[in-house]
Amino acid sequence: QVQLVESGGGLVQPGGSLRLSCAASGFTFSSHAMSWYRQAPGKERELVAIIASVGGITNYADSVKGRFTISRDNAKNTVYLQMNSLKPEDTAVYYCNAMYRSKSYWGQGTQVTVSS
Repeated sequence: QVQLVESGGGLVQPGGSLRLSCAASGFTFSSHAMSWYRQAPGKERELVAIIASVGGITNYADSVKGRFTISRDNAKNTVYLQMNSLKPEDTAVYYCNAMYRSKSYWGQGTQVTVSS
């Protein structure tokens, strides 16, 4: 079955960096777009970044443009989110997402806390 496992979250000071990873299994990873979402306390889940299956085409939420970079390694079935210049408002649980056979799959999430 489809499995998505995130890692790499933690506590970081404002201005710091983190790299999140999402290991995927159970489907043909290289054939599907992948995305990262986040959900802050009391807020709705929002799309952060998405990367196409091929061609390296990406798109970002305005709030993270220029600071976050999504990438993928199809040989490792892994998608990454490099987060730089982190701000307190980036604090959230970050989720990996895949759409497969018209169904949306989520990982368990990884907590990112930006605080001094």
